[in-house]
Amino acid sequence: MNNFERGAGQPEIININAEKKYQSVDGFGFALTGGSAQHLIRMSAPQRKKLLSELFGNGPDQVGISYLRVSIGASDLNEYVFSYDDLKAGETDAELKHFSLSQDEKDVVPVLKEILAISPKIKIMGSPWSAPVWMKSNQNVQGGRLMDKYYSTYANYFMKYIQAMKSHGIVIDAVTIQNEPFNDGNTPSMQFLAKEALLFIRDHLGPSFKRAGIKTKIVLYDHNCDAPEYPISILADREAASYIDGSGFHLYAGQTPAMGKVHDAFPNKNIYFTEMMAVSKDGGFNTAYPVGRILIGALRNWSKNVILWNLAADPKYNPHTDNGGCSICQGAVTIDGDKVQRNLAYYVIAHASKFIPFGSSRIESSLTTKVSNVAFLTPEGKRVLIVSNNSAEPQTIKVIEGGQSFSYTINKSSSTTHIW
Repeated sequence: MNNFERGAGQPEIININAEKKYQSVDGFGFALTGGSAQHLIRMSAPQRKKLLSELFGNGPDQVGISYLRVSIGASDLNEYVFSYDDLKAGETDAELKHFSLSQDEKDVVPVLKEILAISPKIKIMGSPWSAPVWMKSNQNVQGGRLMDKYYSTYANYFMKYIQAMKSHGIVIDAVTIQNEPFNDGNTPSMQFLAKEALLFIRDHLGPSFKRAGIKTKIVLYDHNCDAPEYPISILADREAASYIDGSGFHLYAGQTPAMGKVHDAFPNKNIYFTEMMAVSKDGGFNTAYPVGRILIGALRNWSKNVILWNLAADPKYNPHTDNGGCSICQGAVTIDGDKVQRNLAYYVIAHASKFIPFGSSRIESSLTTKVSNVAFLTPEGKRVLIVSNNSAEPQTIKVIEGGQSFSYTINKSSSTTHIW
């Protein structure tokens, strides 16, 4: 280890034990919303290639994003609402004869293909904001529930999506069955209560995937850290649990220890962090708060990944859907034609994505009172330590592993990543 600048005062001691391992890492990144893809596809080809290389490449000046979340159909950060099987009012299509990926083929698919050319092993998770309107109890893009008679049809809808993406060379590693199942205010949105999700997975989606040989992981919940009983109640059903890989969480409400609660109840099931915003205000770049609360908080509570919301928007936070789309959602990058501005979320994810590759394992690192931290062992045997100082003054840190140590001072409202 190197000796860094030593600060004054009693240091915060972080003890590292690489022998004690926790969860392995799948990756770090953002939601590639339809709006993000729209901005990217409208850039000139040279500037788009330059930006995508910076975001997804693994060179010295590149971020190394390794995980993406895409919407199955439109999210609220699309220009308008669509599904892959839209019909005229009163029509139905139980056999999904009109299923088409044509909307995504305009922007999301070609952008993903360019990303895969840079990062062929990137993980991709798909999440629906709503089923097609004709499958819903209220016949509306906003709210409502999936009608019982369409559970099998909707399971086939997921399969057709996975197969259609695969035909483009895009592998969907995991799906959540509903973005924010308690939220009926987004446009689009759909409620999916725990007892409904259990029946859908156990009796329809899980068996359909198994029969078709689909290896895409099924992830529960995909909502805030204030209702861990939702995934716990479903995982308690052994048959349903046999089809489920794990549970996904957001952080607009609740605290990350809720993720740890689910892990403790079902330690053989994985935990994923699937959405949260980290927003720059007035040009401010206090990385300490989001790195500590989101990144370190999720990883210390067993998450295999961290995905922030969302990759790109324009200077006015467009596009978004009307009457229920997010009008304040800043991208990790702001794209204005060929101009690019890097925002807070970009730097938060870079603290991990650039240094912690797929297959790394979280290792033991002791807690301190004034800073937060999380540590990893990479497949190459390197140690990576992320430290966040959200206090009002600089803090002296001493990192100890075995008989070696280094000390340094971390500025207030800042984060650091160390490798040795």
